[in-house]
Amino acid sequence: MLPRSGDVLHVTRAASVQFLRPILFRVIRVLDRPTYDGWLWLEGYELNAAGDAVNRRSIFVQREGLRQAQAAPQPRPHTVRPARRPNARTPVRVG
Repeated sequence: MLPRSGDVLHVTRAASVQFLRPILFRVIRVLDRPTYDGWLWLEGYELNAAGDAVNRRSIFVQREGLRQAQAAPQPRPHTVRPARRPNARTPVRVG
């Protein structure tokens, strides 16, 4: 699973030994840094139990150890709005 922006992940020791205490992590982006095969650098926010961001972090994890807690919402389709008609301008008498 390759995370995408907005995904909430449950990061445990299966992802990296640094996570003795599991965390919830909302992904901002996958960083484009050279890594070992199967490993990723993620940038995002650590979440508390209420789902509020409490700490911005970059984490180095194994892709196979990540578990998705909540998927990012699907992007809304782009709506094309009709062109606006310009307001009709008329001369105004002053004075």
